[in-house]
Amino acid sequence: MEDSGRAADWDGAVNAWHVAGDVYRMGRREWLTEAGWRQAYDAGIRTVVDLRNDSEIRRRETDPPVRSAALAGFDVVLAPTEDPANTEFRELCVPYLNHPAAYADNARLFPDLLAGVFKALAAARGGVVIHCSAGRDRSGMIAAMVQDLAGHSDEAIVQAYQHSMRGINDHHRGAAVPHPHERYLPDDVLTPLLEERGASLLQFVRSLNTVDFLRRHGVTGREFTAILAKVGR
Repeated sequence: MEDSGRAADWDGAVNAWHVAGDVYRMGRREWLTEAGWRQAYDAGIRTVVDLRNDSEIRRRETDPPVRSAALAGFDVVLAPTEDPANTEFRELCVPYLNHPAAYADNARLFPDLLAGVFKALAAARGGVVIHCSAGRDRSGMIAAMVQDLAGHSDEAIVQAYQHSMRGINDHHRGAAVPHPHERYLPDDVLTPLLEERGASLLQFVRSLNTVDFLRRHGVTGREFTAILAKVGR
């Protein structure tokens, strides 16, 4: 069932959406409140796959307090999708990966890292939520690949990414911590970006051949079986 447009209404979560099967996506996990973590647990989430780099993982003064006991039921797996020290990547993705037009280069430069995300998905306990910082591009790249494996239509894959664009844009409208590079965009500015970036996303995922890509980079048959079960196939 293509219900990746369904929001995950977990308290404090930013840009949280169902992707496919037992897989969800969202922005940084530090935004969730204790109530939000309970809601995620009740939704079946047991594993959090963090796509960020080590230097990004930190709490902010504005993040809600969450006791360690509230997180005890979750496995947190670090599975970055990029090496920010890579010179070519830094030249292509300025100031960071922020457009699907660069996803193919990300896959070309760091195929083993992307395969590592799916290995983490294969090994995950229970439902899984993947997240980066905004829940848009690194999460969007992986989510599009997940949806491809789940057999989703072109329209569903594009709409899911567009939901994430709108989700983080809405967050920017009243964010406690202003983003250093992005601001809230009104609809007349956002709408053409939705169309253009949606087309780029679709070109990436349909040219990648997710199954072949992952097999070429070390995802085993047993892992594929586990992944397909996670995504509802």
